Amino acid sequence: MTNNSIFRRIRFIYNFSDHDLMDIFKLVGFVVNRTQIIRWLNKEDHEDYLVMKDEELATFLNGFIVLKRGKKEGPQPQPEKQLTNNMIFRKMRIALNLIDEDIIQILASVEMRMSKHELSALFRNPNQRQYVECNNQVLRNFFQGLEVKEDRPRN
Repeated sequence: MTNNSIFRRIRFIYNFSDHDLMDIFKLVGFVVNRTQIIRWLNKEDHEDYLVMKDEELATFLNGFIVLKRGKKEGPQPQPEKQLTNNMIFRKMRIALNLIDEDIIQILASVEMRMSKHELSALFRNPNQRQYVECNNQVLRNFFQGLEVKEDRPRN
């Protein structure tokens, strides 16, 4: 999945306006304008499409965490320069305060079966032997499951 498609899905699932998205960035001290938002939301074949960099999506996801959970004490996390599907999945899990059973249920709502053991491997430290890379299909199904959970029609 591209950063732009993840950004579009989150916007759709939570029905965020352009201004809502700008405000989410502001929660972590990052200012974007409406033109940037629109260009990130455009489809890949649109002439004004702008690729959303990993650091920009990481910043947005950090803002999404603040929106959903509140600002934590002390220094705020810095956005990652490079994102993996595992990191994106972890940030969504944190923002939505999901436990393993919640995620398993979200995935099951779109006919994807995953055991607790398989799920925990996605959230392990990459240096651990049991770590498993999160593929696009798992992340895509997670977002589709969120659409179902939030009672949004699937695209």
